[in-house]
Amino acid sequence: MIRREMSKAKTIAAALAASACLTSPTWAQSWEPTKPVTLVIPAGTGGGADQMARFIQGVVQKHNLMKQPLIVINKAGGAGAEGFLEMKASASDPHKITITLSNLFTTPLGTGSPFNWKDMKPVAMLALDQFVLWVNSEKPYKTAKEYIDAVKAGDDRQFKMGGTGSKQEDQIVTAAIEQQTGGKKFTYVPYSGGGQVAVQLVGNHVDSTVNNPIEAVGQWRAGQLRPLCIFDAQRSTYTTKVTDKEAWSDIPTCKESGLPVEYQMLRGIFTTKNATPAQVNFYVELLKKVMATPDWKEFMEKGAFNQTVMTGADYEKWLVSAETLHSDLMKKAGFLATQ
Repeated sequence: MIRREMSKAKTIAAALAASACLTSPTWAQSWEPTKPVTLVIPAGTGGGADQMARFIQGVVQKHNLMKQPLIVINKAGGAGAEGFLEMKASASDPHKITITLSNLFTTPLGTGSPFNWKDMKPVAMLALDQFVLWVNSEKPYKTAKEYIDAVKAGDDRQFKMGGTGSKQEDQIVTAAIEQQTGGKKFTYVPYSGGGQVAVQLVGNHVDSTVNNPIEAVGQWRAGQLRPLCIFDAQRSTYTTKVTDKEAWSDIPTCKESGLPVEYQMLRGIFTTKNATPAQVNFYVELLKKVMATPDWKEFMEKGAFNQTVMTGADYEKWLVSAETLHSDLMKKAGFLATQ
């Protein structure tokens, strides 16, 4: 069973997190960008990272939080390696930041790409993102148990699981589910981003996905997809109805549903390796302003995020722990490049 990535992190309200966890010494606020800042997305368009990055860009522009423009670009090649390697090559340019997901760990571990998160400077953990087991609403499965029982009863690799990338978070979760299917494997079908994954499930080109909430919320609201369970130790705290009948809090945990698998994913910001404390602090303060807006609160609820925020030494300690966790999980699944 995949254990929660939170380590010793405490979940707190976004407003409190912004005011308490993102406080920085005022003396360090002595730098600001002198040219446009590039926000690199090491993933495709339409997915969770892409949506969050473009949302941040919109909030910064809407509230005039930065004098220079914030420019967003997607560099999804090599499971995000293209984006990470650009950040590594730009070590002395503080005008670049990147939004990260768990491919921060899985891409170098699974591909052997010459990159490590230590090749960048951590700024802040913005949240932990959830995973949900989704099926097409036309299918008869109403619970995770019903779906897993069907997988068990079917032929090996009969059922197709769609996901973002290969040997990445979605396939790691899929490998964990396979430990509960009586030896039956899925046919894992990789796509370039979570948006495309959701579209493929609506079209019945795959049988299930483990998309993040924000990647499939539109299709759920439209009645096209059905969430079976959430891969967290506890149900979501968001009680506002998303559909006519259901809220995120109505989705049972996978453990409740007889599928003992848990997993959450980092949504964090890094800048380049040689950034000074003042330069890092500028981005910390910028993100603090973003998270203080009503827009952010609405975005967190829409995407059913676990609102855990970290900076500084706590964030770095969490990153070390998360890297070890992913190495262990990928070794067990046979996904390490060295295997």
